[in-house]
Amino acid sequence: MPDDKIMVLPQELLILGAAVKTGMIEALRQETTYTALTKSLNLDSRAVWVVLEALADLGYVTKQGEMVTLSEEAHKMIYDSKAPNYVGFAFMHRYNMIRSWAHLPEVLDNGQPAPRDPDPENTRYFMEAMRHGAVKSAPAVAEFLLKDTVEEINVLDIGGGPLIYGTAFRAQGAKVTVLDLPPVVQLMQEKAALADITLIPGDFNQGLPSGPFDLVYLGNVCHIFGETENKELFRKASRVLLPGGRIAIVDMIRGTNPFAAVFGVNMLLNTASGGTWTLQQYTDWLTSANFQDITLQEIAGRQIITAVRTDAF
Repeated sequence: MPDDKIMVLPQELLILGAAVKTGMIEALRQETTYTALTKSLNLDSRAVWVVLEALADLGYVTKQGEMVTLSEEAHKMIYDSKAPNYVGFAFMHRYNMIRSWAHLPEVLDNGQPAPRDPDPENTRYFMEAMRHGAVKSAPAVAEFLLKDTVEEINVLDIGGGPLIYGTAFRAQGAKVTVLDLPPVVQLMQEKAALADITLIPGDFNQGLPSGPFDLVYLGNVCHIFGETENKELFRKASRVLLPGGRIAIVDMIRGTNPFAAVFGVNMLLNTASGGTWTLQQYTDWLTSANFQDITLQEIAGRQIITAVRTDAF
């Protein structure tokens, strides 16, 4: 809604994000001085002083004379997974989004996604953001999808590398296989083993594990791709499902979710063909892949499309 809120600049996030990107936050886990911090990170002394002063006023840094260190609350928020205010580095994904959105004029001009930051840490930031966003809704979604099952079912979680939904399915008694890209698998392999989840490296555009599976789960995957890729993905999912097996799609459905159109701009900036899609588009794509009984429901604030694979393929 048009109002003066557009005048608000996310200064705190931009300052904190820059401090992470330059290594300042990690260095401040140990008590140090302004001078030592500047030299160790090879940064500009005036810039370091200005940013540290701001971080101190915002509560992220504790000062005592020339000595500076990360505040107790900031340490809990970023590094202590058991703390009530813990978010890890999830905020860095939002920081990266802001950097991408600044390229919208160029994207409007040339139609190409915004330039990508090659920093390998961005994979970790993305994973932490996905975990943080899903941790509250995952148990309810898993319970909803598995509530009528009697025997152990076999679930394929496509793109589920953060393991939040996979862990929730496992807690409901399902056997879980997660397919995600090799860098994600490398990052999450140890946690997957501890959770008794099979984690397979691969690109789902190239193929899926053979299964057969009772449920194929697509959590925030379809907005990454356009019509051609999604139709093919649904066909692949149909082939690895047992007859009567189900597909479940969690995403923002254009025309039913007030944020879907705005999120579509985010996908314009970050993908070659992604966007947000209407229920009719999903229905057409799923029907063409031999799914039926297509329904849209909302569980724990998440929109879920479910469909059943027909006997014939």
